[in-house]
Amino acid sequence: MDTLARKLGLRTDNHIFFVSAGLTITLLVLFLVFQDWVGNAFGVGREWIVTNLGWFFIIGVTVWLVFLIWVAVSKYGHLRLGEDDDRPEYSNLSWFAMLFAGGIGTVLMFWGVAEPISHFSAPPFDDVEPYSVEASQDAMSISLYHLSLHTWAIFTLPGLAFGFFIYRYKLPMRVSSVFYPILKERIWGPIGKTIDVFAVLGTIFGLAVSLGLGTSQINAGLSELVGLPDAVWAKVLIIGVLTVVATISIAVGLDKGVRRLSNLNILVAVGLMIFVLIASDTVFLLRQVFESFGNYAQDIVPLSFWNDAMAEFTSDGGWGWQGGWTVFYWAWTVTWAPFMGVFLARISRGRTIRQFVAGVLVAPSLFTLVWFVVFGWSAMRIDGIGGSGGSISEAVSESVPLAMFTFFENFPAATLVQGIAVVVVALFFATSSDSASLVIDMLCSGDGEAGPVRQRVFWGVTEGAVAATLIVLGGEAGLQALQQVITVIGLPIFILVSLMIIALVMGLRAERVKVQPLTREEFREHNGESTATESEKVRSSSLARNSDTRVESPDDRTE
Repeated sequence: MDTLARKLGLRTDNHIFFVSAGLTITLLVLFLVFQDWVGNAFGVGREWIVTNLGWFFIIGVTVWLVFLIWVAVSKYGHLRLGEDDDRPEYSNLSWFAMLFAGGIGTVLMFWGVAEPISHFSAPPFDDVEPYSVEASQDAMSISLYHLSLHTWAIFTLPGLAFGFFIYRYKLPMRVSSVFYPILKERIWGPIGKTIDVFAVLGTIFGLAVSLGLGTSQINAGLSELVGLPDAVWAKVLIIGVLTVVATISIAVGLDKGVRRLSNLNILVAVGLMIFVLIASDTVFLLRQVFESFGNYAQDIVPLSFWNDAMAEFTSDGGWGWQGGWTVFYWAWTVTWAPFMGVFLARISRGRTIRQFVAGVLVAPSLFTLVWFVVFGWSAMRIDGIGGSGGSISEAVSESVPLAMFTFFENFPAATLVQGIAVVVVALFFATSSDSASLVIDMLCSGDGEAGPVRQRVFWGVTEGAVAATLIVLGGEAGLQALQQVITVIGLPIFILVSLMIIALVMGLRAERVKVQPLTREEFREHNGESTATESEKVRSSSLARNSDTRVESPDDRTE
């Protein structure tokens, strides 16, 4: 592997890179060659997970949220993500702006109208009439439950773990570093590398699902605008074009341009939201911001623990509804945990645990609240609260990606607004792929800086290939197939993130007597392998600590 890496000009951990790349390519080939068998296997796997472990996903994320609140208000809340004298690199305004940027993307564009309308037209509770006032209120609370505090708890937990262990312990930027309190120096061995490979694969497939959803929405928009068929080949073509755009941006080094384009994209998305706010019943929507917040605050506790245990006695749905919504959301979102964890840790160095948890949980959740109120309540009002449904509900029942574009038909300059929406989703696709390529590369190398362009180009092309493969595999089933794949892929990542709580508690309790981790070179020396320099041989594998005095890890340790 070392010889091959040198010939290819790579700068990465060869085992993690080549194993992750090899497994990804192998899975792609298997998916394409054995489409029917793979599709059935994922279907059976998802059904088993949803039936037997759906409760684990639902209760698990609630436990994560409670843990984060506890650690923020506990005596550990004052500890910094970094050295004790580190201070935040970004001002509060800039930091909140970046969190805001992380909270908007293809997910909110895709579900902003579709999810509230889905629950409004088909309530998950048996005693609630479709299109009723109660159904509309439940629809908004459920949508916020899925995409506000709980979703951001899934990102906050690994972000906190990354920031704590990487910056305070001077460990490489890998998922395995988080488990140092449990594994100790074994993070450098096969166990640690296995964890990192799983994290890379989970991130690739999680991103591929997001790209698949975004592609479906772009296809639906182009069908409305120019009559492009809503077909598998069209989606694959869209993925191919946007992957080429993302790959070019990586290859030519347009980091500043991509960043500016991404910021512009966010501004355009916010502009769409303001347009809807002004063009709709503005006073009604402003009132709903406060009322929906109150309803959400009232409903979050029962929703957090509801896992439909009595479904067999009250309906025929069983795990069908929560398997297709809540379990799917949590399994999908957790595959983004390594990606978002790195992003959040990098922009939050120097902040205290209390500041980090409060900011990352609250700021994006508040924006999500406003987004769903503006789009969701506008859509439900258009379809007729207390009536029998309308065009948007019909669009959702026909094809979820159509919801946003059918919604915009009710506003002035509908064609122009629909076109802008297509561009916004497409640009989010390209910039997400670009950013994810950088993060996946970092998870392989453990280095906080960008690796060679060829490495990132490889991951960019791979992400597009996986997304296209999932579209082909899903065929006309589309979203249902994506749900099956991501539920199965998400389970091992979900277990890893759950174990981060144990690692964090051990790390926090050990703050007063912190042992210096072995570097990779020291680990190799300990196992009789050759090391790069003589000076590394004289470094001790651990330092004793006085129980009342915390001694910082040396600043000169490198990956």
